[in-house]
Amino acid sequence: MGIRVENISKHYGTFRAVDDVSLEIKNGSLVALLGPSGSGKSTLLRMIAGLETPDAGQIWLVGENATYRSVQQRNIGFVFQHYALFKHLTVRENIAFSMDLRKHPKHHVRQRVEELLELVQMQGFGDRYPSQLSGGQRQRVALARSLAVQPPILLLDEPFGALDAKVRKDLRVWLRNLHSEVHVTTVFVTHDQEEAMEVADEIVVMNQGRVEQVGSPAEIYDNPATLFVMSFVGPVNVLPSHVGIVPNKNATSPSDKVFLRPHDILIKTEPSENAVSVIVERIIHLGWEIRVELVLQSGETLNAYLSREQFHQLQLRKGQRVYIQPKQTKVFSAAYALR
Repeated sequence: MGIRVENISKHYGTFRAVDDVSLEIKNGSLVALLGPSGSGKSTLLRMIAGLETPDAGQIWLVGENATYRSVQQRNIGFVFQHYALFKHLTVRENIAFSMDLRKHPKHHVRQRVEELLELVQMQGFGDRYPSQLSGGQRQRVALARSLAVQPPILLLDEPFGALDAKVRKDLRVWLRNLHSEVHVTTVFVTHDQEEAMEVADEIVVMNQGRVEQVGSPAEIYDNPATLFVMSFVGPVNVLPSHVGIVPNKNATSPSDKVFLRPHDILIKTEPSENAVSVIVERIIHLGWEIRVELVLQSGETLNAYLSREQFHQLQLRKGQRVYIQPKQTKVFSAAYALR
């Protein structure tokens, strides 16, 4: 086992940042800690790194109890959101810093630095200073520096949060490919659902200091265990049960809420059995897909996503009456929502 967290808690005054969390992360896996601001994901990561001390519980790293070990004793690679590169050192010197600190042989340091420059695709940039690099290049250097001493565990706290959308997308693919090469047990924190689903083997969804669900991206999206996971991971329509979107047998109370993914709405231009009548309110072209805003007879609005091919086949227009059927819905009771 790469990382095992047992009943970890951390309080700041009366605020419970992490509340009795237990978690196992397999050796060599790439795991995302996903949740909104204040969910406890960064605090949990910092306790694994040794930057924070838990109030209760234990942390095991590579089979050894590391709960009260110092940061240096844990031999963990850590990458912050804002790079934390030394401005007065070149790229090569930044990467070599931790090896020089440990007094590794000079020839070994030079060889390792060149290997890492190639690994992070920064050949030819070794003599530049951080101020001469783009944000994405600086983050690659920060990752190379964290890998220099070949740590068994790599932790990343919102590693792409300070970058623009295009660079973030490029670095997601790069990180996924990098992990395939180095196979270091990697945990990264993010509040971006798309980022977690694209990069991670497994996602840990956190909310209010607790773990809501652990699973693969497909499991988290298709089979959410709680109302929070359903509403936080991926787009979703939330409707009262009485609107008739789902058969009454699936709802136990008039106050139940129906959760329906926009991709799970089938649109027809002709009425059919069990189909619900709606009006096309708005059509938004998003490039590779089309979002259609639909209004139910009761006044509720919901979104449906269509491929460009589906949209052209239906020939939808604003104000048109169409008929919808859900492919899959999930119902959560009002009592569950209050727990």
